Amino acid sequence: MKIFRFLIISFLYLICNTSASKAGVFSFKKINQIDTDTSTFVSPFHEDNERCLKCHGQAKYEYTNENLGRQIKELMCSERIIKRDEFYKSNHKNFSCTDCHSEQYTTFPHLGELRMEQKLNCIDCHGGDEKFAQYHFEAIEADYQQSTHFKLEQEGFSCWKCHNPHSYKINVRMNTNLKEAITYDNAICLSCHSDFNRFQLLTDREEINLIKKHEWLPNQAAHFANVRCIECHTKINNDIPVAHQIRPKAEAVRRCNECHSKNSILMASLYKFESKEQRRDGFFNGIILNESYVIGANRNEYLNVISLIIFVGVLGVIVGHTFFRIRKHKKNN
Repeated sequence: MKIFRFLIISFLYLICNTSASKAGVFSFKKINQIDTDTSTFVSPFHEDNERCLKCHGQAKYEYTNENLGRQIKELMCSERIIKRDEFYKSNHKNFSCTDCHSEQYTTFPHLGELRMEQKLNCIDCHGGDEKFAQYHFEAIEADYQQSTHFKLEQEGFSCWKCHNPHSYKINVRMNTNLKEAITYDNAICLSCHSDFNRFQLLTDREEINLIKKHEWLPNQAAHFANVRCIECHTKINNDIPVAHQIRPKAEAVRRCNECHSKNSILMASLYKFESKEQRRDGFFNGIILNESYVIGANRNEYLNVISLIIFVGVLGVIVGHTFFRIRKHKKNN
């Protein structure tokens, strides 16, 4: 019995140490990593694009006014400035400017009516293309059409209000630094929701103070730094990479347990691209052990089973020992 008890204690000690090790310093394999070094990238349309970027790639541009017979310097409208570095790091870095814009833009001065040309949306290029089938653009479009943003399309809202075609790049499922990805994605929302001039282009509502609107949120700064706006303001859709159905404010997540629990919605949104890989060792919410405070995140299904077996075994030993003691006692009497 002493040997058995010693083995049980040793085994429990080993289990506890293993659990602590996994909960504190376990190193998970990162998935979906890509080489983010774009310093050697050269666009196949670099020379063609420079015809546009020599003016649109900077705050100041020059041209020859043939009527006056002299060089003119002008300031480029801030909305028309395309930063080269950002463009050649974006999802569309392999494109030529005239893939999306009229060929007539290659002549200067540009025809005035070109400013009225229809702009393509994401689905115009990505829809129905087998190369992009894995990203489910049709499902994204359907999700977006149920969004509060879609209701503003008549006022000028479009994909490009969030996804600038000249600089947008996929972040959360590609970035190795989650905090940077969160900051990048939140900046997309804040580009309108914290800039009243841009906000007024789409609505007649009064300016909104985001800090006051979220004053109910405990430890507000920590939440803003560690989760994206869309975690609370979209309806989760497991069929697409990122939810696009922005919900009305009355339907936003406000209950703590929706994130701070074993069944955290963060596993279906923010950590969606890592959770499956990083749960392979039995941890329920392994990825969020070092990222967020979630009750039960360090539970391990394998350790749960082993603990249950040990408990039943110890209970069996106690019951058996008691039975034989009672039996022996009766015999002696």
